[in-house]
Amino acid sequence: MRSSIIVSLLAIFLFASCRESRLHEKPEWGKYFEQEGLKDACFILRDHNHETVYFYNKERCLKRFTPASTFKIFNSLVALETAVAPDDELVIKWDSVVRDNADWNKDMNMREAFKVSCVPYYQEIARRIGAARMAHYVDTANYGNKNVAGAIDMFWLNDSLQISADEQVGFLKRMYFAELPFSERSQRIVKNMMLQEETPQYKLYYKTGWGHHGQSDILWVVGFIEKIEHVKEHANSMNKSDMRMYPYFFAMNFDVPENDTTKDWAAIRTNITKAILKDFGTMSAEAPKQ
Repeated sequence: MRSSIIVSLLAIFLFASCRESRLHEKPEWGKYFEQEGLKDACFILRDHNHETVYFYNKERCLKRFTPASTFKIFNSLVALETAVAPDDELVIKWDSVVRDNADWNKDMNMREAFKVSCVPYYQEIARRIGAARMAHYVDTANYGNKNVAGAIDMFWLNDSLQISADEQVGFLKRMYFAELPFSERSQRIVKNMMLQEETPQYKLYYKTGWGHHGQSDILWVVGFIEKIEHVKEHANSMNKSDMRMYPYFFAMNFDVPENDTTKDWAAIRTNITKAILKDFGTMSAEAPKQ
């Protein structure tokens, strides 16, 4: 009963933010998942400039799941805000435990750890932040279900903390415009850490995640894209730049069988994300800058 009430409230929140005419279902996006054999999937995109939401599989867009490594966005914000990390150059020494991911087996700073999604680095960051401060910021920022129960270095990995794709989009929008309960500096640094691709036509920012729930694995991609357009300003305009950036916020996730290695799901999740963004017209086919 309680879970159904929560889902209803989430639906109200989603639809209250846009008029009915500004909500658009995109069933055709399903083809990108179906061609990979994916049945449990969703994608939501918010066009901020027109206050319009586009979605595939509304029910799943409103369903909460473990954030997995997408929580590194929030973890980084808290670390910077509390000065646990003075900046994104904070180095944490490797604990000498050899892990399957070779990229994790070395000393690294926060920017490097974010890029390779180093779980041990961010578990140490969470331990240094501590349960009380972490709970305060999760609650103040209204992040997902706000449940940080259990071990301080596991709650975003073990299904305690959960968030929906719709909520991810709302969270990222607030961060983009520095509206979260963190300093502008903290939000700017994390936004910059999320930058993955840049061309003259767009800048693409995102964070991936891979977690477990039930008998399945869930894969995430959450982020935003800035579509760059050039306009001719009037000679007397106070705005001297001809460049405009229009942000679009997105989140997607899908399920695969637990420990399934039949396909490169990590690559597939980003490929699907980029295919939908290209389909929507926010992302050109031009190769990104190296």
